[in-house]
Amino acid sequence: MSKFILVTSGVCSSLGKGVAASTIGSLLECSGLKISMLKCDPYINVDAGNISPYQHGEVYVTEDGAETDLDLGNFSRFTSINVTNQNCISIGRVYENVIKNERAGRYNGRTVQVIPHITDEIKRCIRHLGTSTGADVVIVEIGGTVGDIEAVPYLEAARQLIREQGHSNAISVHLTLIPVITGGELKSKPTQHSVKQLQEVGIQPDILICRCSEKVDDGIKKKIASFCNVSQGAVFVSPDINRSVYELPVQFHNQGLDAKILEKLDLGNRTTDIRQWNDFLAKLNNPARDITIGMVGKKDYLDNCYKSVQESLFHAAVTAHNASITIKKIDAETLEKDSDPNKSFTGVDGIVIPGSYGQRGFMGLLKTVQFARENKIPYLGIDLGMQLMAIETARNLCQWEDADTTEFIQNSEHPVISLPEEQSSPSENVMKLGASEVTVMEGTRLYSIYNKSNIVERHRSKYTFDRRYTQEMTDRGLISSAKSTGDGQTEAFEWKEHPWGIGVQFHPEFVSRPVHPHPLFVSFIQAALDKGNS
Repeated sequence: MSKFILVTSGVCSSLGKGVAASTIGSLLECSGLKISMLKCDPYINVDAGNISPYQHGEVYVTEDGAETDLDLGNFSRFTSINVTNQNCISIGRVYENVIKNERAGRYNGRTVQVIPHITDEIKRCIRHLGTSTGADVVIVEIGGTVGDIEAVPYLEAARQLIREQGHSNAISVHLTLIPVITGGELKSKPTQHSVKQLQEVGIQPDILICRCSEKVDDGIKKKIASFCNVSQGAVFVSPDINRSVYELPVQFHNQGLDAKILEKLDLGNRTTDIRQWNDFLAKLNNPARDITIGMVGKKDYLDNCYKSVQESLFHAAVTAHNASITIKKIDAETLEKDSDPNKSFTGVDGIVIPGSYGQRGFMGLLKTVQFARENKIPYLGIDLGMQLMAIETARNLCQWEDADTTEFIQNSEHPVISLPEEQSSPSENVMKLGASEVTVMEGTRLYSIYNKSNIVERHRSKYTFDRRYTQEMTDRGLISSAKSTGDGQTEAFEWKEHPWGIGVQFHPEFVSRPVHPHPLFVSFIQAALDKGNS
């Protein structure tokens, strides 16, 4: 039977609850336990597919095609689990399931209410994850903060679960904030109030993790423990990290967080082997080289919009090349007005255009592709970044000035990018989501990277390259280097006369891990390092 860790937070949002939960998962794996993780989102959307990344961060796509919260990316990067649709639920999906059950008559005419029906469905999802995965421990991250009205059903379900499972089988870990006010004084009062709110819904935290930008001494820990009804040995600190969130497994282990969790869950004495994290940090803190990558995106984009891409670049630089990486954010809309792109790309060793939607900044993105091609700068395009390679070739080399994607222009005479059903060889699937097989052409740069013909990569795309333009693209040096094994759609481009220019329709960033960087990013970083040394 699985044991459960319920992770909540208070005081304010964006404290790093997802990273803290993922770190706990990593430490338990390092202790030899099989774990699984669940994100409980309080929004009413059924999933994250239609939520703007500017509001909620990137949409992370699982292998089975679920569009989920970005925290599932943290789950995947910190642990070895292969996250799927069942690793994330929203209150919208919970209500949807309950309503379907009611319509099917499964409640035998009873009045459907939040308690017990909604809370029972939440508990069912949590327990089912443990049963279906055979996990020793399931870590449940409850989104939002204590006190939010949207989080009430989850908190009530957590309270019931702890009572039903027993305290040696289900524990509460609560993340709070210790702010530093003017004069440098640390204040524990927000933490006290947050725990009080959690206690008011019937949950007594077993472990507290306190975010703070300063060192927290034993006196403050003792005060927090006393007011919050926990032992002083159960109060831990999540400090501001120096260079990377991957410092946290080592910091939490050194404080004894994993040992305390094992004690609380009665999992016996175990040795936690964190050598992989120590090795990673050794490379991170002692880089042999430096590199700067320009990432071109929409105006004022936040780090979380393209989080997986940034993390994948970081993994490849540190683990594969022992290099320190700087990611230079470049605004596509500013590039549209800039007559000299050299200013924006000064000091850049490589350029990345990640996947995105919408026409805003399109001409700036197109100018970026042209600049990378003409100046022989290593270039990696993902999704739209790959499609732009075809549009740029069509406009600047084929002289088709109206060449475009039907996502933006419907009446173009040269719609090189369009929906599959708009093309001469229609496909049944409009939206391609999740993992599918891709065939890589032998003799291409992409083949030399993967060193095999058949690969599996994750997708999140509607629009594809229209293959009737393949010959024109090839004649002008844009090579199709991969295709979908199923429907034959073009999956990758590369520039023939270029040191390293590749665009892929799929999303390799979703499977990269700190100690196992994706080979495409590894090769790109190598090309950028070669360019920087030339």
